[in-house]
Amino acid sequence: MGESMKVVLRDALRMVGIGDAVPRDGDGPQASWDLYEMIQACIQAPSYHLVFEAVLIICIVRLFFMKSYKPERTVLTEREKEELIEEWQPEPLVPDVDENHPVLLNMQNRLVEGKIGKYVTINGKSCINVASLNFLGMSGRTDIEEAAVKSLRKYGVGSCGPRGFYGTVDVHLKLEEKLQEFMRCEEAIIYSYGFATIASAIPAYSKRGDIIFADEGVHFAIQKGIQASRSKVVYFKHNDVNDLERVLKLQQIEDKKNPKKAKVTRRFMVIEGLYINYGDICPLPRLVELKHEYKVRIFMDETGSFGTLGATGRGVTEHFNIPVDEVDLIAGSLENSLASVGGFCCGRAYVIDHQRLSGLGYCFSASAPPMLAQAAISALEVLEKSPDMLVRLEEMSKYAHSRLATLKYFSISEDPASPIIHLRLAAPSGQREADLNTLRTIVQLAEEQGVALTVAAYLDDEIHMPPASIRVSINCELSRDEMDRVVDVLQSVVQQL
Repeated sequence: MGESMKVVLRDALRMVGIGDAVPRDGDGPQASWDLYEMIQACIQAPSYHLVFEAVLIICIVRLFFMKSYKPERTVLTEREKEELIEEWQPEPLVPDVDENHPVLLNMQNRLVEGKIGKYVTINGKSCINVASLNFLGMSGRTDIEEAAVKSLRKYGVGSCGPRGFYGTVDVHLKLEEKLQEFMRCEEAIIYSYGFATIASAIPAYSKRGDIIFADEGVHFAIQKGIQASRSKVVYFKHNDVNDLERVLKLQQIEDKKNPKKAKVTRRFMVIEGLYINYGDICPLPRLVELKHEYKVRIFMDETGSFGTLGATGRGVTEHFNIPVDEVDLIAGSLENSLASVGGFCCGRAYVIDHQRLSGLGYCFSASAPPMLAQAAISALEVLEKSPDMLVRLEEMSKYAHSRLATLKYFSISEDPASPIIHLRLAAPSGQREADLNTLRTIVQLAEEQGVALTVAAYLDDEIHMPPASIRVSINCELSRDEMDRVVDVLQSVVQQL
């Protein structure tokens, strides 16, 4: 600002009563200096800036004195209310389903009577059962039923509350202790629903900002758990350790670009011991090597392998003779080999204790009915006393693989130790629905000849849809003659088609 402008400014301030507020030689009160600087800034500011601020001030003052808006309220007569209610059409809670949907047709056409064992009665017809995941034949044992009934008389039907809210019964603690000893882990925790076990365990540890390396073949409950974690997800090809190492190396390169972020990012590898949707076993020894090399934690779901693999049924770790501590978290199901309801997780104590406060399926779901917990305990005791049933299961699985491999128009899963076998069309049409209809026809015709099979069912929002297949489940109580009968029926049905 020039000297002439300073003179004008002093005269203007003197006229409004401030007098000699602006010091001439750089000294004077601080308030005078502040006022001087403020007025100087206003003089130097662009005109559009001053206009904009003035408009804002006017709008704020106008809003301050404006009366609040009160909408007019329309009072309806009783007749108008009735007319509106009659016209209103609520939206359906769920979308309409075609009455001819295959699942609904199966429910209408298949009525199971009596117990589920190696034979099952469907619509009054006895069939060899290779559809149920009753690997050890526990569902039909009278000693387990008697233990469950005795528990029912003592505890009643259920606890009617979550574990943390008066839902913990002593039999729950006994089952956890039994699982801990059986799996040779520091601690175990049980869930009342098998699906919720792994779906709750994954988001209890992996959060937003973490990274999950998951096999493309993991089942739907694992996919939901991964989705709930909100972590970054990297899928690798099913059971392909080379592809897994490829994505781990790519992540290692990314970590070097931002080491500060990499230092606080947790990494998890999510796999299955025995893939239910494919019938093959994970290459755990190589996965453990990659775990140590690339510093990731392994979460393994043993829904299919618990009670089926290993000399005593402890799963994949025992099958490959790998220390159980090499796997950071093991999840399993009580609903297949033990013929009960629910699931469990086991591992180190500090890992499992975290779920008691963070596992949503544990904290907010009613605990398992005590009689079902007792049934699982009794089934575990049977398994410990009779490990020979696992020998029979393995022998029958290998025999079933060898016989089913002779079927001309099918390809089968490759692992002969697996009690789950998927039969897929050797020459698929390329249209999934057409292949499914073919497989459903095969299952229906086989049922008419006394063999109960099932088409592997998946939801439409599966992330990686497995190929269409017939799932064959082996029971340790099956004989070779019965398995031959299954193969002969399948061969006959295929020839009819």
